Amino acid sequence: MIRARDWTGHPLGPPGTWPAEFRAALSLVLNSPESMILAWGPDLHFFFNDTYFPLLGPRLAWAMGERFDVVWADAWDQAKPIIDAAMAGSPERFIDLPWQLDTDRGSRETWWTFSYSRVLDAAGRVTGLFILTNETTARVRADAALKESQGRLESALAELRDLNATLAQQVEERTADRNALWTLSSDMMLRCLFDGTITAVNPAWTEVLGWRPDELIGTKLIAFVHPDDFDRTVEGAQQLATGSSLARFDNRYRHRDGGYRWISWAARPGEGVINAVGRDFTAERERADALAATEEALRQSQKMEAVGQLTGGIAHDFNNLLAGISGSLELIQTRLGQGRVMDVDRYINAAQGASKRAAALTHRLLAFSRRQTLDPKPTDVNRLVAGMEELIRRTVGPAVIVEVMGAPGLWPALVDPPQLENALLNLCINARDAMPEGGRITIETANAWLDERAARRHDMPPGQYLSLCVTDTGIGMPPEIVGKVFEPFFTTKPLGQGTGLGLSMIYGFAQQSGGQVRIHSEVDKGTTVCLYLPRHRGAVAEEDPHTAVGAPPRAAPGETVLVVDDEPTVRMLVTEVLEDLGYTAIEAADSAAGLRVLQSDVRIDLLVSDIGLPGGMNGRQMAEAGRVTRPGLKVLFVTGYAENAVLGNGQLDAGMQVITKPFVVEVLGARIREMIGTA
Repeated sequence: MIRARDWTGHPLGPPGTWPAEFRAALSLVLNSPESMILAWGPDLHFFFNDTYFPLLGPRLAWAMGERFDVVWADAWDQAKPIIDAAMAGSPERFIDLPWQLDTDRGSRETWWTFSYSRVLDAAGRVTGLFILTNETTARVRADAALKESQGRLESALAELRDLNATLAQQVEERTADRNALWTLSSDMMLRCLFDGTITAVNPAWTEVLGWRPDELIGTKLIAFVHPDDFDRTVEGAQQLATGSSLARFDNRYRHRDGGYRWISWAARPGEGVINAVGRDFTAERERADALAATEEALRQSQKMEAVGQLTGGIAHDFNNLLAGISGSLELIQTRLGQGRVMDVDRYINAAQGASKRAAALTHRLLAFSRRQTLDPKPTDVNRLVAGMEELIRRTVGPAVIVEVMGAPGLWPALVDPPQLENALLNLCINARDAMPEGGRITIETANAWLDERAARRHDMPPGQYLSLCVTDTGIGMPPEIVGKVFEPFFTTKPLGQGTGLGLSMIYGFAQQSGGQVRIHSEVDKGTTVCLYLPRHRGAVAEEDPHTAVGAPPRAAPGETVLVVDDEPTVRMLVTEVLEDLGYTAIEAADSAAGLRVLQSDVRIDLLVSDIGLPGGMNGRQMAEAGRVTRPGLKVLFVTGYAENAVLGNGQLDAGMQVITKPFVVEVLGARIREMIGTA
């Protein structure tokens, strides 16, 4: 640092001109292992060795050769009297002198031991000052800490002496407090062995259950437990025996009067014993039971109100349909009696139309209740929408623009294609009705992967789904209407223009298919309804879902069908249809009769059976029993609805299919021909 400094103009001149005494003193400082300073000349120019570097902090870069009072300007007032005394011939030594320094470790309080001595030239004149420094901060602080620790120790010893003096008194007081708590507490306190033997109880047992302590001590706790709570109580005791505590355990205990009280316990195992505290909450339990009964009554009342609305709606619609059917049949009878057969076709068509509308209403009701018989198949929803597009355009009319946006690579879905078509058509009709002045309907499909957060928002399990959304630019709906649209018979249309079952049917279909339906609507902006259907990982058959049903195929010679149905009219109609198509038909009125036929040696090519049958078995059970002796038996279930438990949520065994009543004769014939498998 001396060589690096420019000494031009410095009062001491360049190093080469420095006097020998100065050079000798400086060499002594620079080569000393101790922290040393040399202050030289009348202005006390400051020189120091490497050991002194840390004390200079930010001054290090410029301190070498600078005036002492400049280097230590912030401590000069404290240092100057000491330096003056040393220069006057009084060597000084200061031990543990406090010094506030701005060092490379920041400004902090430090302690130092200093020694000051003069440097004399050959003539005996004072030419400089040696300063030896030694920081003692660590020792000073250690001494202070030791002194403080000794003080704390003395205080602690004094407190300990006081504590020992009063310990006996405190033990007595605490024992008295514990005894008072045991005696005066309204909570039941118990100590028992792990085998349930009672060793101590407090007086609260008498207040709550009426038993005196002497009647309880030595008896088994389990003897007082309600029989219905016996097993749970034993399990709780076993849990305590493993070392676990019970934060809350509720059971009933027998009162002396023969009744029972609900007790809520907190228990903890100890050394060979169980300690427990119990609180009587019989009154709270009875209030909670009463509240639950009231809530159940309210739910039942609401259910009955909903049933009343449903029954009223069904009665209204079916009375209209039955009037059309019965009236048409009466007119047919009258015209036949009059010989006016020309009018009969018109009345037959009217009766058939009314019966089809009745069947559609039934299907909608079953869909809402999720009891609809579905025939799920791997379905390409894009292809299904494309096949429906022209029908939708004709249905909604020229004032509405229909735009179809099918997602490329759309996943298949396992759904009933006709029911999905029906749902799509219903959504488009609702969209059209929301746009009386015309507008735009957008039908859009997409793949959707719902994570945990999105699935919770849609009230669905997480996973892969495909969506089918119908969006209109119509009048929209306020939130209070949106919250009701899936209720049966709720409609925003004028009286006579809607059944209120369209969206409820779609909701039921989506739920039964393992999916969900969601609606978003804004007033004057439009509505979007989205069907979410689970992704199906199987392949989709290359077939046209709109293949027209032709004339019923004829039976091959000898082909025999067993018909089992407990309704004589249905059995007669099915049998006559089969015989008209050339099949041999065998009838059975219940499952027992049907099984007898199946267990005989009569040729049976196909079993056609209702699901709900008398005779001790349902149709599914009868078919499975028949397959014991006829393993390859093919079965067609014909039903108005099917419980999931019977049809296995659509998962029928191989060789089993289902068709829903009422059905078209051509459809029944085609299905029978398909199942028997003869061209």
